[in-house]
Amino acid sequence: MTPIDLRERHQLCDLLLEVGPAAPTLCEGWDTMDLATHLYVRERHPLRPTRGTPRALHNGFEWVVGQLRAGPPLPWRTPVLRDLANGLEYFIHHEDVRRTNGLELRPRSEDLERLAWRADRLLARRLPKRLGPHSLRLESDDGGVAEYGSGPTVMLSGRPTEMLLFLSGRPAGSALVISGSAAAQDALHASQRRF
Repeated sequence: MTPIDLRERHQLCDLLLEVGPAAPTLCEGWDTMDLATHLYVRERHPLRPTRGTPRALHNGFEWVVGQLRAGPPLPWRTPVLRDLANGLEYFIHHEDVRRTNGLELRPRSEDLERLAWRADRLLARRLPKRLGPHSLRLESDDGGVAEYGSGPTVMLSGRPTEMLLFLSGRPAGSALVISGSAAAQDALHASQRRF
């Protein structure tokens, strides 16, 4: 089976070329050229982003997408970064392009759902501080449950990948059931930060 990071990377590159450099994304203020440039700079010039951006813009969209398709340099190929960092980064940005451009929910991928559930629980640990007197409960559609904080509960139910989109600051792009008191739901929405 193709590793998640490579699968998401190649599918995103295909989609970027299909929609072109000026297509919208879920990243506010970014089109697909901005998103591709972000991914290129993140991998190739993480310590000096101002150096990578002009090069990407000068060489153009197809060049940037080609650089992404070629794969990441070290250290992005190490197992920990490959899965949690790059695999999920590319999944999220793949969905940023898909959802904004009217593409349907993809078929379930069990390896991606397992990885997303790990990330969901890591991201959710940070939320109770921002939820005030409310708690958060995650209920995965495959039976996983995780609870954080105390007080009136707001619950996210659905696929782990959908929770990941929500927890990474894309509530409008996710397909989840959100339940709980209105105050707890308001606190959850106010706590959103884009990653």
